[in-house]
Amino acid sequence: MTLLRGVAGKRGDGMHAGLVHLVFLAVALTGTFAGLLAQWYGWAQVPDLIWSAATVPVIVALTITIARDFLAGRVGVDAIALVAMITSIAMGEPLAGAVVAMMYTGGNLLEEYAREKAECDLRSLRDRTPRIAHRLADGEVTDIATDKIIVDDELLVRAGELLPVDGHLLDEHAKLDESAITGEPLPESRIKGDELRSGTVNAGEAFRYQASAPANKSTYAGIVRMVEEAQTAKAPFIRMADRFALILLPATLLVAGLAWWLTGDRIRALAVLVVATPCPLILAAPVAFIGGVSRAARAGILMKGSAALEALALIRTAIFDKTGTLTEGGARLTVYETVPNIDAGETLRLLASLEQASHHVLAETLVALARAKGRPLSTPSEVREFRGSGLEGIVDGRHVRAGSRALLLGDAQVPSWARSAASAQEGSSGLAIYVSVDGRIAAFLLMADAIRQEASAALAQLHAAGVSRIIMVTGDDAKAANAVGASLGIDEVYADRSPAEKLAAVAAERRRQPTMMVGDGINDAPALAAANIGIALGARGATASSEAADVVILVDRIDRVSHAVMIAQRTREIAMQSIVVGLALSGIAMVFAAFGYITPVAGALLQEGIDIAVIVNALRALSGPSSTYPAEESASPAAAIS
Repeated sequence: MTLLRGVAGKRGDGMHAGLVHLVFLAVALTGTFAGLLAQWYGWAQVPDLIWSAATVPVIVALTITIARDFLAGRVGVDAIALVAMITSIAMGEPLAGAVVAMMYTGGNLLEEYAREKAECDLRSLRDRTPRIAHRLADGEVTDIATDKIIVDDELLVRAGELLPVDGHLLDEHAKLDESAITGEPLPESRIKGDELRSGTVNAGEAFRYQASAPANKSTYAGIVRMVEEAQTAKAPFIRMADRFALILLPATLLVAGLAWWLTGDRIRALAVLVVATPCPLILAAPVAFIGGVSRAARAGILMKGSAALEALALIRTAIFDKTGTLTEGGARLTVYETVPNIDAGETLRLLASLEQASHHVLAETLVALARAKGRPLSTPSEVREFRGSGLEGIVDGRHVRAGSRALLLGDAQVPSWARSAASAQEGSSGLAIYVSVDGRIAAFLLMADAIRQEASAALAQLHAAGVSRIIMVTGDDAKAANAVGASLGIDEVYADRSPAEKLAAVAAERRRQPTMMVGDGINDAPALAAANIGIALGARGATASSEAADVVILVDRIDRVSHAVMIAQRTREIAMQSIVVGLALSGIAMVFAAFGYITPVAGALLQEGIDIAVIVNALRALSGPSSTYPAEESASPAAAIS
């Protein structure tokens, strides 16, 4: 059941189209009941004239629509409804024609409502695009259009306002509501220097930040572009349904002709035409798939159209990058053991104070951790660095040394309190750090790229959803890769792979069965594009990978990948249910009509009931079993340091 495009315009002009449909419905409805009233009063010939007059405007509008579609190379199955209305009048059954017109226009309104409801979340993302920004310059605040913002502009965001562009926080603290972007319901705290994304909402006090990108290249603009793609792309499943629907027109005419020829009753042929409108086929799939895309958007999963959602539902192999995808993508304190009865927080403060003088990549992590715990750092003196092994210096009059086991222990045994932690390090790719204070071993730390807290559960959910093969492809060394693979129970691990070799691995798996690739870095972009479905973790930027991917996860959580697969599978299942059940009911109704058990008027009412049932079922794709996510703050050693 397509819109009356010839009169109402394009589908994007929703308000205009809805108004036109409402007018046609009002004409058909008024004419139907006015004719019944005239018949009640026994006015001869008047009822037939009223019913015919109420049907003709719909016939004219539908004829224009079908003609325009035909000239554009499209053949619409709405021709069945057109034939049914014309035949009703020609056969002296104008009441049936008026009822068909009423049900048809009512169905158009129902379709419009269903699409509006299904697209609501996608449209809300687009409609809330920031348009005004407050620029700070020379102590003055000036309101400017967002497209006038340039990189490095200092901007003010007041309480409750949207961030117009991406940038970095200048003030010490900020609280942001990122629910519209990521689906996370609780506000997130940010500290000075953190990256902020456009489209999020200031959930706290006013703050200042510095623009890092113009509006058209910021996060929210990219989301809007992807939303527009999502609303225009058509799934192969829907295209197949469109093609199959064309078969119904000649099939319906054949059944109607046979019913007339075999029984000699032309009313039976008319009844067959009336109940044959294939709305279940041409309505169910688009509404269900738009609903699935919309539901995914609420969870921070942006699918670039119905085609991506359908392909995701068929995935049987999942390939993951390692760093930043299955792991957190940065050094984290995974083990922290101290001498019994020592102040763990004070030891961390001394270590972080010393690390301020180091250029090692892990030093910044330790310094940031101590500051996050509220520990005031001191300036170290007499710092001496042992290249590749560690460093030492004086902090608040105390001698602190940090580095490798060889530097601090030499040939001595590891202290008993650190043995279990040190033995755990042997099976990992992490970096062990020993710390001594005033010549005595005080702490043992292990810094590593930690596996995401939710990774194990996410992979288990993928297996449960029918993904039979899970692979990790990474450029990291075999030791680090195998440790992660063994921990997560991954089926196969490919390590030391270049971007070209990643691409080859994806292509090889794709030849076996439908394959998705999940990654977050720029070097993952070729592999993402080569897979049946590429999924990018876009919470940290990675513009190239996000543009190459078919699905973008807007929140920094790997479990949204399994959630996306489950949404896709459920959506496709609902679309298939609606089509099969709807067509089966229409087919049964056609048989009953051919045998004379259903009159044309009753058939029109029955067909509308089937349409409503199909649309209501398709709208189930908007909802589903709720998914809960654990808190992102894991029970790490760092969390225990006070």
